[in-house]
Amino acid sequence: MDLQLWIWIAVGLSFALYIGIAIWSRASSTSEFYVAGASVHPIANGMATAADWMSAASFISMAGIISFQGYDGSVYLMGWTGGYVLLALLLAPYLRKFGKFTVPDFIGDRYGSQTARGLAIFCALIVSFTYIAGQMRGVGVVFSRYLEVDITTGVLIGMGIVLFYAVLGGMKGITYTQVAQYCVLIFAYLVPAIFISFLSTGYVLPQWGFGAAGPDGVYLLDQLDGLHRELGFHEYTTGNKSVLDVFFITMALMAGTAGLPHVIVRFFTVKRVSDARRSAGWALLFIAILYTTAPAIAVFARTNLIQTVSEQPYAELPDWFDKWETTGLIQFDDKNQDGLIQYVADPEANELKVDADIMVLANPEIAQLPNWVIALLAAGALAAALSTAAGLLLVISSAVSHDLIKRMIHPEVSEKTELIAARLSAVGAVCLAGYFGIHPPGFVAATVALAFGLAASSFFPAIVLGIFSKRMNKEGAISGMAIGVLLMLFYMTKFKFGWFGGGTEADWWWGISPEGFGTFAMLVNFVVAIGVSRFTPSTSIEIQELIAEIRKP
Repeated sequence: MDLQLWIWIAVGLSFALYIGIAIWSRASSTSEFYVAGASVHPIANGMATAADWMSAASFISMAGIISFQGYDGSVYLMGWTGGYVLLALLLAPYLRKFGKFTVPDFIGDRYGSQTARGLAIFCALIVSFTYIAGQMRGVGVVFSRYLEVDITTGVLIGMGIVLFYAVLGGMKGITYTQVAQYCVLIFAYLVPAIFISFLSTGYVLPQWGFGAAGPDGVYLLDQLDGLHRELGFHEYTTGNKSVLDVFFITMALMAGTAGLPHVIVRFFTVKRVSDARRSAGWALLFIAILYTTAPAIAVFARTNLIQTVSEQPYAELPDWFDKWETTGLIQFDDKNQDGLIQYVADPEANELKVDADIMVLANPEIAQLPNWVIALLAAGALAAALSTAAGLLLVISSAVSHDLIKRMIHPEVSEKTELIAARLSAVGAVCLAGYFGIHPPGFVAATVALAFGLAASSFFPAIVLGIFSKRMNKEGAISGMAIGVLLMLFYMTKFKFGWFGGGTEADWWWGISPEGFGTFAMLVNFVVAIGVSRFTPSTSIEIQELIAEIRKP
């Protein structure tokens, strides 16, 4: 069967499934819209959390970054996995016991301050919109290649699907849709990896094949190191980043994970605190399946790409190269006019530019796998991007309708009016997200990493200190959050967007990259928050008793 027909079938069936689930599970109350009525089973919640967590950055971009950066790219793997452990053990059960709908809700009530609530709303919106920009980039990449439509049309289709089940079903619809999306995305991720692992090494498990030898008896990593040396790249198994930057990026991703509003809200959807712990454990298992496979896919994709294109005649390359070339995500510039592709580290001699985001998506085509496998991967990539986009849209809509309107502007608003406001704000968020998809800000994982830095610099200290420090007061929390997020925004916009005079890598403070600067801003947040709280009035007895209560086993 023709590849395009396979793709339309796979994507069409998956979209029909999502729409059907949204109609079946539509929300009829604010409780169902915000937290699915707190009635989700721990296993289902674990799958939904995993789908919410494994965004386009995990599915599309993480293995691509590891493919190109090798050892340096492992910071994303370590940070995102370790961060989820941190969230599951340190924060999730206590936040569930607190029993609020959103992170701004927790911060506003814990610190007894509308100013703290307003600042948390601002931070939630900044983090969510930065994160969703990366997801829309992923949607654009997938649609532009596989459905053979322009990016604008593709993003509009994708956002229309998300808008339907996010606005209709709220958290209830999103949760059960994400269960289906997890099944689609993990199956789509594993099948090509299993195929390629077996063809390359004879081992079915990609994790095993990753460390095995090929038919020639040479270990794959040794072979890839050799290819890198020949082409002038640094060895795949060694890195260029400083130890400090590796630590700071990893820590920013970890703390950012524990402060992400759309992940935290997942633990409000279960019945009991013990269910929050169990769903966190299930989610970690479901996440590990993909995260342990990503390094293997990175090695397979990098090796296949180099062997397929390096020193090959451009006119004789297979069809997959032409199709990806039309998207602009892979480009050939014949500088010496010899018709051969020179893929080398030297930028003056290099003739091939490859976007890291295509490595996972193009990998089955490079390996000449069956058409149905390629179509399955397209459906999985869309599931990954759309599942996280839906969760982020809900955070944005709840921040506007519940935290801003209900808790700050108009406390007497009826439940029906609040539900309407939530749905209208979701529509507005979809429109803005669509703009980011049509005008993408950069490759997926780097954009998403900045969102984690913003979450680490703003929410993480306020949440941790709010749970574990009776002394922490509203003055400390507000000061820490404000300085932390402003510092991160300044550094991010200066070195990523050229504001405030811009700067190059040589100008980074202490050699810390923008992706890792969230750790520094987080430490400043902690110092300011603790320092200010020591010189201002203590929290009330009621708040201290509340903290003691939520920390009881």
